[in-house]
Amino acid sequence: MSADITDDDLIGGVPRSRIVTASMVGTTVEFYDFYIYATAAVSVFPQLFFPKGNATTALLASLATFGLAFVARPVGSMLFGHFGDRVGRKATLVGSLLMMGIATFAIGLLPTYHQVGLLAPALLAVLRFTQGLALGGEWSGAALLATETARPGKRAWAAMWPQLGAPLGFFLANGTFLLLILWLGHSPASPDLDGPFLTWGWRIPFLLSSVMVAIGLYVRVRLSETPVFMRAVAQGERVKSPLAQVFRSSWRQLIIGTFVMLATYTLFYIVTTWALSYGTGKRPPGGQGLGFNYVDFLQWQLVAVLFFAAMLPLTGLLADRFGRRPTLLVVTAAIMAYGGLFAPLLSPAASSPGKMAIFLIIGMTLMGLTFGPMSAVLPELFPTNVRYTGSGISYNAASILGAAVAPFLATWLVSRYGVGWVGLYLFVAAALTFTALLIMRETRDASLDSTAAEVPL
Repeated sequence: MSADITDDDLIGGVPRSRIVTASMVGTTVEFYDFYIYATAAVSVFPQLFFPKGNATTALLASLATFGLAFVARPVGSMLFGHFGDRVGRKATLVGSLLMMGIATFAIGLLPTYHQVGLLAPALLAVLRFTQGLALGGEWSGAALLATETARPGKRAWAAMWPQLGAPLGFFLANGTFLLLILWLGHSPASPDLDGPFLTWGWRIPFLLSSVMVAIGLYVRVRLSETPVFMRAVAQGERVKSPLAQVFRSSWRQLIIGTFVMLATYTLFYIVTTWALSYGTGKRPPGGQGLGFNYVDFLQWQLVAVLFFAAMLPLTGLLADRFGRRPTLLVVTAAIMAYGGLFAPLLSPAASSPGKMAIFLIIGMTLMGLTFGPMSAVLPELFPTNVRYTGSGISYNAASILGAAVAPFLATWLVSRYGVGWVGLYLFVAAALTFTALLIMRETRDASLDSTAAEVPL
């Protein structure tokens, strides 16, 4: 043992630095797997997995399969939450990571519509659903791993580290696609179905997932169980059915937690998945997009996501210093104001590369500020014996309301009413989150060794 490591730095004989690394590496792998599908849903799957016809119809069909994972995520949170609250955080996290890795690797091996017909999109949908199940169990476990081993008064800072997995996974996913497009000479504006990218190159990011999963598993199997969970076991606080218990004793927290997360999800998938399809789509009158070069747009997104990552440490410090509720109220009000920028920045008549870059940077900055405290807030809402289940259900139920429909609904709103209505949609989602935050009590000082009666409503 290093002389620089004190007993206070060890949790069950494991250094806190290893716990932090395990929480961050695992979520990075999971989000990488999840985001490569999101990128492919815009640039690959409409070409290879859906019958040809109207380009907008093919894109909407691809985005519909994209949304399947969000339907699966609450189911995954219930499934993995049961084992996380009954068996333990560590074993459940290993299982969720393994499931995600298998599903993602299998997508990279799928035959296309031209090879097997409708079986191709059907298999794609099944594997996307499986991805959703896995991520439904991943996030809450990683958040609990961080929060339940944090130093007193530093929970938001500790919980920030698994949140870094989201921008890191996004950067790796889009960066991999960008490098492949440049290397293989692919043109998303005029795709060549017989070219190397659409023939085999698009499969590489999915197959590479197996390497990342192996690294994540190696890190996680070396962990110990969290002391909070072990104390709950020692005190006989485990329940036979965490799902039934959380709905019986903590239903108010479930509702509040879901709507607290709503703006975060809506913001992210509008600024990423929808913005990519809208920004690179054909300009009117032949289309409903802005006509930017696909490669240029991916580069703008990669720059913007650095702002997302940079804000996470800041918001962890702010949430510990001033509290979760005040920090999130200010950020959510800023998201509502951001909704008013869609028309002046993104309308076809006024758009420019500079305005699009500003739009993406502001959106990703706000994303970092709102996403950072969530891995502290949601676990703090629930008692120990249902914390995995409760925080997972809230987080993933919000994914249906905020993320699953966001790219699809935003695409429809643009086609019917114009891009300003997408900003209004984001404003409404943020207003609902603002209301939930007003109702929620501050959780900064809540004990994680808690029973249902001790958790703030």
